[in-house]
Amino acid sequence: MSKYPDSVDRKILSILEKNARISNAELAEKVNLSPTPCLRRLRKLESTGLIRGYAALLDEKALGLQASALLFVNLEKNNKENAEQFEAAVKLLPEVLECFVVAGRHDYVLRIVTRDLDDYARFIKERLAVLEKIADLESIIILKQILLQKNLPLPV
Repeated sequence: MSKYPDSVDRKILSILEKNARISNAELAEKVNLSPTPCLRRLRKLESTGLIRGYAALLDEKALGLQASALLFVNLEKNNKENAEQFEAAVKLLPEVLECFVVAGRHDYVLRIVTRDLDDYARFIKERLAVLEKIADLESIIILKQILLQKNLPLPV
């Protein structure tokens, strides 16, 4: 399999993005393959890393996580040692759902979820701001999520 999937593989990926719990028999039927070749293709997509894993999408609000924010972080000095130290620390904070290295005015963007804004303030003061090498933090509180797109625009 080349780096880029063929049309059948793209169809498999598209179907799985919408419903990762589909049975192999149903998947095979939808892509016009018999179950064995379909499973073989699926395993190949997994082994090559095109499919990184499977997960359930949980509802943050229903789980009591009412506060969501984007947090922009600047390090004192953005060098390899400081970056590695910061990144290792962030990976240990369950409130951090996503962490991106970015170009521009900031060094990192994090997406944070907490129970409420008081909990968010505690998280910033007691868990994040205490990390060494952080020069500046800037928060943007998310008021409402309009779109959560998990389906990638697969190349044709």
